[in-house]
Amino acid sequence: MADSILTKRALANSLMELMNEKPFEKISVTDICDRCGMNRKSFYYHFQDKYELVNWIFDQQFLKLIDEDVDNRWELLEKAFQNFYDYHDFYRHAFQIEGQNSFNEHFREILTPVLQETYITILKNSGAYNSMMDKYFDFYIDVHTDALISAIKRWLSVKNCMSAEEFTSFIKMFVTATIKIADSDILDFNK
Repeated sequence: MADSILTKRALANSLMELMNEKPFEKISVTDICDRCGMNRKSFYYHFQDKYELVNWIFDQQFLKLIDEDVDNRWELLEKAFQNFYDYHDFYRHAFQIEGQNSFNEHFREILTPVLQETYITILKNSGAYNSMMDKYFDFYIDVHTDALISAIKRWLSVKNCMSAEEFTSFIKMFVTATIKIADSDILDFNK
């Protein structure tokens, strides 16, 4: 394994440990480096700031999920939720980080195109995709992205939260209900 990856992982492990001990905003780059016995120069060689390190941790874990053999999108989603569950404390704290370059922002950038592709496929396969959906699709995706992120944050905020499998089933019910509503006359704005 390349030294660069080993260094990044050591920094990542240090940050994850520190996030269990104190709020993210009180963690400095020096704290992260001291924890794993590295200097600040090593940190800044690999990462612009601690926000980028948080995002790198997620990216590495998420890329592993994508590389795994997954039968369908629900299975991928459940694996992603299982990862959040397995690293519950880290992600609970990561989702609390707000502002520019935050994990919230980063996760939203990754989630939005995934939801776009997923919803287009589901809606078109169900026959629920119509001209109104086309016109307001970006708004529809924004609302659903916000709802999913909010649901994940709420789920992880509970110390002994429900399992990833159970959480996935609730999200699946939400999406299914949304598709049924989109396919009904409720969204016929011409009435």
